[in-house]
Amino acid sequence: MYDKQQQPEHGPLAGFTVGVTAARRADELGALLQRRGGAVLHAPALRIVPLADDSELLAATKEIIQRTPDVVIATTAIGFRGWIEAADGWGLGEDLLERLRGVELLARGPKVKGAVRAAGLTEEWSPSSESMAEVLDRLLEEGVEGRRVAIQLHGEPLPGFVEALRAGGAEVLGVPVYRWLPPEDIGPVDRLLDAAVSRGLDALTFTSAPAAASLLSRAEERGLLPEMLAALNHDVLPACVGPVTALPLQALGVDTVQPERFRLGPLVQLLCQELPGRARSLPIAGHRVEIRGHAVLVDSALRPVPPAGMSLLRALSRRPGWVVSRAELLRALPGAGRDEHAVETAMARLRTALGAPKLIQTVVKRGYRLALDPAADAKYADV
Repeated sequence: MYDKQQQPEHGPLAGFTVGVTAARRADELGALLQRRGGAVLHAPALRIVPLADDSELLAATKEIIQRTPDVVIATTAIGFRGWIEAADGWGLGEDLLERLRGVELLARGPKVKGAVRAAGLTEEWSPSSESMAEVLDRLLEEGVEGRRVAIQLHGEPLPGFVEALRAGGAEVLGVPVYRWLPPEDIGPVDRLLDAAVSRGLDALTFTSAPAAASLLSRAEERGLLPEMLAALNHDVLPACVGPVTALPLQALGVDTVQPERFRLGPLVQLLCQELPGRARSLPIAGHRVEIRGHAVLVDSALRPVPPAGMSLLRALSRRPGWVVSRAELLRALPGAGRDEHAVETAMARLRTALGAPKLIQTVVKRGYRLALDPAADAKYADV
């Protein structure tokens, strides 16, 4: 029998494939996932326009220097640092800092606060929650009638934020610190979409709302949007770094998971909990078998399985202990055609990959079944 106390030697994401859509910090996220055993498929869904080349940022910077606002809101550390660096490159750095010293400067969160202070400035206030909603509440409570408010945009939508300020009587100036554009090479994005639709991914991560919107837009261009939404709603776990990032997905009815703290580390930890929790675990022929995305744990030993073998195993596991016909298994094989011999070939390779041939029984003239332990029969009889 399997040893319930046996400790796995693999990471919690072993056997799972995770898609990464990030353009920025993708290497960091990929390394965190791989360190925990996951396989990573990366396709930046966007590219970022270099700050110094962005005429919109230059125009907004000049306007702030010429007409100093009453309030400036810094929303991201990388964006604020980039803004100051770009202004320096244009010869406007000192003039911009001089104006910012005389305004009510609000910093969203500790990282932004650090960037503000590194520039030689001091924030007047920062919310403990790192929430833009708290920033908005403070401004509306103070009253914004007749005030000029400049907000450092960071490529993500701020639903209702600008509208609420304008409704309160404020003049709002957006400072577009960097802009998102589609990737120059769309090939990796298409491969990521194909992997998601074919269930070659177990999870898809999003770290910005524009990346989510861009991926969905590309799926629509290719006529794959309904299939993509079906995958995200059933088999491919959509994991977002925070609620703002999730908005484009939620607008299309996709439920996402998000960590309590909007950081890459907690996002990865969430996947480490969610994906193993979604895996099918069965007692088969005296072994504990856990079916993951592209591998199987047999008594905590990781066994990589070819895609055809995984298709067969999933078909068998949908009715554990019941005989599944060769014809039905043939339909589960991608691109197998009509020759049932393909089932026998794939089954032989599956048994070899599992390292325990008795897990799957051949039922002469009928098909195959998982050798579910007798004690589990009642539990799984109506599955």
